Amino acid sequence: MVKLTYTGEIRTNFDVGETIGRGSFATVKLCTDVFTKQQFALKVVSKDDPAFDEKSLAHEVDAMMRVSHPNCVHLHGVFEEKGKFFLVLDLVTGGTLMDRIIEMNHFSEQDAIHVTRDILVAVEYLHSIGITHRDLKPENLLYASGDPASPDYNTIKIADFGLAKVMSGRSTMSTPCGTPNYVAPEVIDPARGSKVYGPEVDIWSLGVIVYVMLCGFPPFYQTSTPALFKEICKGEFGFPSPYWDGISSQARAFILKTIVKQPKKRMTASECLEHQWIKSGSPDETFSGKLPSR
Repeated sequence: MVKLTYTGEIRTNFDVGETIGRGSFATVKLCTDVFTKQQFALKVVSKDDPAFDEKSLAHEVDAMMRVSHPNCVHLHGVFEEKGKFFLVLDLVTGGTLMDRIIEMNHFSEQDAIHVTRDILVAVEYLHSIGITHRDLKPENLLYASGDPASPDYNTIKIADFGLAKVMSGRSTMSTPCGTPNYVAPEVIDPARGSKVYGPEVDIWSLGVIVYVMLCGFPPFYQTSTPALFKEICKGEFGFPSPYWDGISSQARAFILKTIVKQPKKRMTASECLEHQWIKSGSPDETFSGKLPSR
């Protein structure tokens, strides 16, 4: 794991500008490289904040330093000064996937396929280098640009590697973590005891994201977290009318191969990319009333 000890002062290398976002223990500011004039997002982390955990930040940095993919937010450098850490990140200006879901109510299948393909190529890459994200959700999927005229307007980047796990040697994952509506059953099932889980958790989360994109609401919903977790652990959900009436059987089949209770029965990211729905680009076949078995 890398140590958070980088030399130099942030203002020697960057002009720090206005605040563009806030998190639980961090502020995000616009910054500009004084030499190249390229703009970045600067995550300013206060060591004095009660919510700050240096070990967790070190894990996040360790994961991000290993990642270099066009569909993942890139970490360009880390600086440490008295009382603060500064993380220099890609500047993405298009808002979150959840912002667009709310704006559009739900996506067309063509738009959903485009987003899903971007996520999948990134997840396939992350899994190939031993990284499981563990917190895929629309709020952690960012559009590269907010300008409709930009070629990056529909480009998705995976962000927030705070819960990401780097797998090396005999390392395993057993810590319950993630976001309630998107977490896989093997992470939260109390019956599993201390059993470990694998990168399949990201595929479950992806399936839930696709479901939300296509109809505007999640497959599992309860007002209390314990009730929600109980429903997720059952793994039973449907495609209620009229919300799913015009959606293709290919899309439903894809979801039924990702939101699967048994982890080993879920498709891998590579298999997802080869699925008929993803490869079709824009299916025009609507639901026939018959779904493949799970």
